[in-house]
Amino acid sequence: MPKLPEGFAPHFRKSAVTDPWEPLYSRQNGGILELGLELRAAHCNSRGLMHGGVIASLADNAMGLSYVLTYAENNETPKGGAVTVSLNIDYLAAGKLGQWVQVTPRVIRAGKNMGFVDALVTADGTPIARANATFRVQA
Repeated sequence: MPKLPEGFAPHFRKSAVTDPWEPLYSRQNGGILELGLELRAAHCNSRGLMHGGVIASLADNAMGLSYVLTYAENNETPKGGAVTVSLNIDYLAAGKLGQWVQVTPRVIRAGKNMGFVDALVTADGTPIARANATFRVQA
């Protein structure tokens, strides 16, 4: 187990999509849910660099959960959660084996029906991607 940044614990939400990437870690900070992991071979492409699809999936996960948390602070928790309407990723640099990768979302607007969230993805503190997404509440 890597030395976790303060406040991180095993991620509470499991999924068949993310099972191969375990262990995943998360921490909640107000209405924000950050995700983190120690970069391993299961997260990398054939060149040993973090795969863009893993980055996109983790950013989508962290941003969606953050939107639902923020939404729930102002309303009831949506029974069906939220679904991604759009997701955009800009890849800035490469994550390498052994680095601590962290997704830090920021909820821009948590509307009653739609939410707008962005995130910064870092590897050992260096930005490797930025993401933004729009979510719709599921009734």
